Amino acid sequence: MSQAFDVVVIGAGPGGYIAAIRAAQLGFKVACIDEWKNAAGGPAPGGTCTNVGCIPSKALLQSSEHFEHANHHFADHGISTGKVTVDVAKMVGRKDTVVKQNNDGILYLFKKNKVTFFHGRGSFAKAAEGGYEVQVTGEKPETLVGKQVILATGSNARALPGTPFDEETVLSNDGALRIGAVPKKLVLIGSGVIGLEMGSVWRRLGSDVTILEGLPTFLGAVDEQIAKEAKKAFDKQGLKIELGVTVGEIKTGKKGVNVAYTNAKGEALTLEADKLIVSIGRVPNTIGLNAEAVGLALDERGAIMVDAECKTNLPGVWAVGDVVRGPMLAHKAEEEGVAVAERIAGQHGHVNFNTIPWVIYTSPEIAWVGRTEQQLKADGVAYKAGTFPFLANGRARALGDTTGMVKFLADATTDEILGVHIVGPMASELISEAVVAMEFKASAEDIARICHAHPSLSEATKEAALAVDKRTLNF
Repeated sequence: MSQAFDVVVIGAGPGGYIAAIRAAQLGFKVACIDEWKNAAGGPAPGGTCTNVGCIPSKALLQSSEHFEHANHHFADHGISTGKVTVDVAKMVGRKDTVVKQNNDGILYLFKKNKVTFFHGRGSFAKAAEGGYEVQVTGEKPETLVGKQVILATGSNARALPGTPFDEETVLSNDGALRIGAVPKKLVLIGSGVIGLEMGSVWRRLGSDVTILEGLPTFLGAVDEQIAKEAKKAFDKQGLKIELGVTVGEIKTGKKGVNVAYTNAKGEALTLEADKLIVSIGRVPNTIGLNAEAVGLALDERGAIMVDAECKTNLPGVWAVGDVVRGPMLAHKAEEEGVAVAERIAGQHGHVNFNTIPWVIYTSPEIAWVGRTEQQLKADGVAYKAGTFPFLANGRARALGDTTGMVKFLADATTDEILGVHIVGPMASELISEAVVAMEFKASAEDIARICHAHPSLSEATKEAALAVDKRTLNF
């Protein structure tokens, strides 16, 4: 016998669990289905973000950064540690604990908000009277009927053609987070967020890391000036990044992996490594959804087609997050999840794609919101630019991390902020001020006139805003 719900959510990643909780808060009877399992086979809601993405990668980044500081920077502060070693198993175990705490936190929130959770795979069975029949396959098969259905099934790592992931030698982000010992040599294909973050983790712990990137430019989506500053920092750290390469045959064996490639000069080269991490993007996850059973429209990439409000071609069926158009970012999925729940309730959910921040959690961190200088030039927009280096910031000097800068881009006529780009310490936190400012259509002068605490890294944002009009308060 089927169970009836006002809203059925398939997927409990950032988009799905947030949508389910918000819908329940708005008075709907809500079910959420998710198939992620922990090591013991129990439920592990949170999707890629919590289980093999945002959360575990930040845990490893934090651990490896402590190791880096102890080895190379504590002495600058007069702190002697002697020989520092790393217990990778314990470090990975701590990461797993952090992940489980987040899993359990989501289950607690479901219970608190009266969301009924089903552990298993959700898929369409057929259209039903007043909604859709959804099958749950797992240890306890169930049949649900939802008046409204929200699809939040996320994305999967893209594999190289002819080189599937075995998660032992050829790794996706999942396997990269479960490496049990520091590899002597590590190769990564792709210098995007995952490539740079995972490369940074294992480089800090002692790996000889090479990143191969097919594009001729580094971080093409990032403001060019910021990307160049970041590249200089990574080069200095010993993170080897080769641009404009063409990857050829990849051979795996008992001793590791052999990667053949052609560099930007046209030279045929080979790299031998213990592990290979492939981070060439992600693909929407609609496998097993049984979209054809109800006529759900997918595009050529397998993504669910939606309009500006996240409505699919089917009445009462919505989709959010990585499985639809737009950036594959956890916080974008969360915003869409809230918006859809509110739209179902007859409210006016809001998502502004122009003010979604981006962050790469390397050291230095890279964060930005809005348009880049190259985009403004291409669009023919008259603009003013202002920059300020952390080298001239008192708090950055005290921290011992003066790498990078803050960059403001503002309309030449109205002074409205069009983009803010940061490379440097705590960029992930500093960017929020810019997001708030842009949401309220603030001008660069507005930021310049706001009192910022002294000493603080945020003073660099004030100085960059002042620099838009060729001013400074930094004496």
